[in-house]
Parts: sequence; C-alpha cells; structure tokens
Amino acid sequence: MRVRIPSATPTFALNKVKSEGCRAEVKRRRAASNRAMSYGSASHFLQNLTMKFFYVYILQSESTVERFYVGLTEDLKARLKKHNAGEVQFTSTHRPWKIKTAVAFTEQEKAAQFERYLKTASGRAFAKKRL
Repeated sequence: MRVRIPSATPTFALNKVKSEGCRAEVKRRRAASNRAMSYGSASHFLQNLTMKFFYVYILQSESTVERFYVGLTEDLKARLKKHNAGEVQFTSTHRPWKIKTAVAFTEQEKAAQFERYLKTASGRAFAKKRL
C-alpha cells in the first residue's frame, strides 16, 4: 500500500503564514490609524486643550486660619487676585487668601451644584474631612 503525500504546504506552515498575514494586517491598520491621528486628531487635541473648565474652589484665610470661603469661577488665578485685592465684599476682611482646594468641572451646572453642596452644613463637614 502506498501512502500519498500531498504536495501542498503542511498545515503548521499554513498557520504560520496566516498568522504572519494577520500580523501584517494589524501593522497596516495601526499605521493607518497613526496617520489618521496625526492629521485628524490634531484639531481634537487642540480642542481639548482649549476646553472650558468651571472651578469650584475653597479659599483659606492666611490671617485667620479657621476662615474658609467657597466659590465658583472660570478663571481661578484672576479670581484669587480679586479676593486678595479686596474687591470681593465677603472676603475683604480676612485677607490674604490662599487656595486650599480647587475642583475642575466641564459642565457649569455640575460645578454650581457642587458649590451649593459645599455651602451646606453637610458639605462643610465633607470638605473639612475630605478636602
């Protein structure tokens, strides 16, 4: 009895060729993705850099250490300057102020809700313990 050996490539060799083909496909897709990211995503990247943030901040008085103030702003540095310049009625008597905590939000409504919460008794206790 004769055993006939097929002339085709053995199965293990085919698997290797297929896997190399898959690897080549993955490399091709990654290269295409990288090209797309370098061109298309630049504007997306810049958009994220210029994203508008709303800051809920807690100030601590440097002159009266047990005094705190909670506020909301879009420009944290400018707001701190106003507080320390005495332009804000509620903070003018306990100047200078330093930022104890600042939390950034992308949604103004969420920031306003968090600020209102921090001004409640429960929120003050939370801030004292956690922030």
